[in-house]
Amino acid sequence: MSPVTRARSRRGQGERLREEILEAAEGLLLATGSEDAVSIRAVADAVGVTPPSIYRHFADKDMLLLEVCRHSFQRFDTALEGALAGIVDPRQVMHALGRAYIRYALDNPEHYRLLFMARYELSAQEYVEEMVTEGRSFHLLLRVAGELIGTGTLRPEVAERGDLHVGLLLWSAVHGLASLLVSKPGLPWPDRDALVDDLLAMALRGLSLPA
Repeated sequence: MSPVTRARSRRGQGERLREEILEAAEGLLLATGSEDAVSIRAVADAVGVTPPSIYRHFADKDMLLLEVCRHSFQRFDTALEGALAGIVDPRQVMHALGRAYIRYALDNPEHYRLLFMARYELSAQEYVEEMVTEGRSFHLLLRVAGELIGTGTLRPEVAERGDLHVGLLLWSAVHGLASLLVSKPGLPWPDRDALVDDLLAMALRGLSLPA
């Protein structure tokens, strides 16, 4: 099938074209489940423009895909916040965050891999790191880590290192499981919710004072 062609955008329509490019890239990513299928040529054909039209909005394929992920990351923030409704205890909150994090990774494996498992050239790497650390979910993790420290149940040598240290320790544990689930879906996985619960319980016990 020949690619769709379109007339040259009128003045002021550039932003709309940019949104169409993002929608086409998102559609290809979801339809194929592979970033390899989301080439600049494939996106251009889907939108009905030439590849140079894509490059006027995005420096390269990495930046296009990461902008697609930015939209998904906003949904990630919302999902994590929503998972905490009605929960007060910091340990239970951390469990809920872990479950929501795993669920996002499983529901959006390519987005997750692009955001958390890929390594880019310098400009794109800086972009994705800024996206993650400036997102609401990262600050939510630090807030909950601070609340955990405030309970007085963590080992003093851990607590004194601060919320960033504690938050990254727990994130690292959940990220490890999420990455395995995304990269090795064919493994004989047991109950995933139980895995998340036991992983977080084990991590929290390791950080906590003896009962």
